[in-house]
Amino acid sequence: MLIINGKILTMEDKNFECGYIRINGKLIEEVGNMSALAPGEDEEVLDVKGAWVMPGLIEAHCHIGITEEKWGIVGDDCNEGTNPITPALRAIDAVNPMDPAFHDAIEAGITAVMVGPGSSNVVGGQFVFMKTQGRCMDEMIVKHPAAMKVAFGENPKTAYGDKDQLPSTRMGIGALLRETLYKAKQYVQDKENGMLQNEDFQMEPWIPVFKREIPLKAHAHRADDILTAIRIAREFEVDITIDHGTESHLIADEIKASGFPVIVGPELTSRSKIEVKNMNFRTNEVLNKAGILFAITTDHPVTMLQYLPLCAGVAVKHGLPVEEGLKAITINAARICRVDDRVGSLKKGKDADIAIFNGNPMEVFTETLYTIIDGQVYYVWEQNKKKGVF
Repeated sequence: MLIINGKILTMEDKNFECGYIRINGKLIEEVGNMSALAPGEDEEVLDVKGAWVMPGLIEAHCHIGITEEKWGIVGDDCNEGTNPITPALRAIDAVNPMDPAFHDAIEAGITAVMVGPGSSNVVGGQFVFMKTQGRCMDEMIVKHPAAMKVAFGENPKTAYGDKDQLPSTRMGIGALLRETLYKAKQYVQDKENGMLQNEDFQMEPWIPVFKREIPLKAHAHRADDILTAIRIAREFEVDITIDHGTESHLIADEIKASGFPVIVGPELTSRSKIEVKNMNFRTNEVLNKAGILFAITTDHPVTMLQYLPLCAGVAVKHGLPVEEGLKAITINAARICRVDDRVGSLKKGKDADIAIFNGNPMEVFTETLYTIIDGQVYYVWEQNKKKGVF
C-alpha cells in the first residue's frame, strides 16, 4: 500500500506537511516528502488529501476484554479477589477479543493496548501488550509478559481489610510486597546458581522482573503511595512504571530523580474516592516541564477507551503542548510499555499501524478516516457513513 498526500506526524521529531508512507506487507518501508516519491508498480494507492496521518494510538493501561462491556459480572475477570498475592495470573487467559470495546478502539484509531489485572491485589499478575484487531488472542500479542501488576493504597486495603486479613493498612501492603519480592529474589538467585531441585510456578513469573526485562506496573494515586513504590523498587533493584500518578504533580522532582515514568489518568471521570481528590489535568504539563516521561490512560472501562485522544486534548487545553499531547498517546506510551521498537511512531521497519484523521484527533469533532493495523485497513469512515453508522 502507498499512502499519499498526507500531513504526516511521525512522532520521530520529523514531520511532513505533504508526505507519503509506503507499506510492504506488515511493515513500514518508507516515509518521506511527496516530492521525493518514486512510484512503484502494482501498489494500492490511498490518497488521503491532506488528512492527518499518525502512528496508531496506544492505550498504556486498561482492562479491555477483561472487564467486558454488556456482560456484567459474567464478563468481569479483572480481579482475583481471593488471594492478595497472585503473580502467576496471566491477562492472556482472560482477554476476550469479542468485547465490543475493541471495535470502538479501532474506530478511534487505537491500534494497540496494554491490558492486565485490576488493583485489588497487592500483586495482581501479568499484563500483555496487544493489537486491537483479531479474534485469536495468541495472534494479537506483541509482548507477553509485558509487566507485573502491583497495587498500593485504597484498593487492596478495602479488598482485604474487609475480610479481616492482611493487608488492611498501607504498612501491610508494603510489608506483604517486600516479603514477596524478598522470596522471589532469593528464588531467582538460587535458580541462577543451580541450587533449585524443582521450579516454583508462583515464583517463575518474577524472573523477568528481576532481570529488568519487564517493570512492576505500580497502581499508585497518592503521593505517599508513589514514593513507597519508588522506595521498594530501589530496595529490590527492579523497574516500575507509576500508573495513575494522580498526585505525581506534587512530587515531580522526586519522580524525576527516580527515573521512572508515569502513566497519568484516568482524569475524564469523577473524583470517586478519597485518594483522587487532587486529580487535575494540569498534572501532565507539570510532568512534561519536569522532563519526566509520561503517557495518558483512560483506565478503560473507568473512562471509555475511545476517548483516549480527548483525554490528551483536555490535557493540552490545560497547558500541555500539542505535540506532547500526541506523543503521550503514541511514542511515549510505546516507550513506557517497552515496545517502541515496533510501534508508536512512523519509521522504516516498524509495524504498519497507522491512524488517519480529518484533523487533530484531540479535538472532539475530528473523525477517524482509516485505521490500519499490520498493513491492513480495518476501519473506513466513509463505509460506516454510507451504512448510517457514525
